[in-house]
Amino acid sequence: MTASLESQIRTRAFARVLGPFLVLVPGIIIVRAPDIQLILHSFFQNEILVWFAGAFLLFCGLLIIAFHQYWSSAAAVMISLFGWFLALRGLLLLVAPQLIAQGADAALRFLPAVRIGFFLLVVVGLWLTYVGWLVKISEKTRNSQPLT
Repeated sequence: MTASLESQIRTRAFARVLGPFLVLVPGIIIVRAPDIQLILHSFFQNEILVWFAGAFLLFCGLLIIAFHQYWSSAAAVMISLFGWFLALRGLLLLVAPQLIAQGADAALRFLPAVRIGFFLLVVVGLWLTYVGWLVKISEKTRNSQPLT
């Protein structure tokens, strides 16, 4: 299998997971935006939950970093950057959760901007869903090596 074919297959697999996730979760946040402040306040009151969330984000980010370090297409770049973002955010949540809490409080003062930001994530999710589920691997790459 050529490196290009492998990168396309991995990018497509990650896009199939991350695309729908980025449609659903930020979409729900947009709808539930008025409740988010209470949810965040409750979340940060439970230190063990914050710690586990940070550890899980770090794990997921490292998983993406380990298995998807491709920078050959726009979708590949978005997926790789998302992995780095998750890892750094998880690490920050473990080391300095008060910074994340303060940032969330500050952001929620500008609820329309928060909704716009999450809407942009939904758009990225729709695009990754399209790339993962509907775009076919290029014939030129596919014909250079069999998939066996």
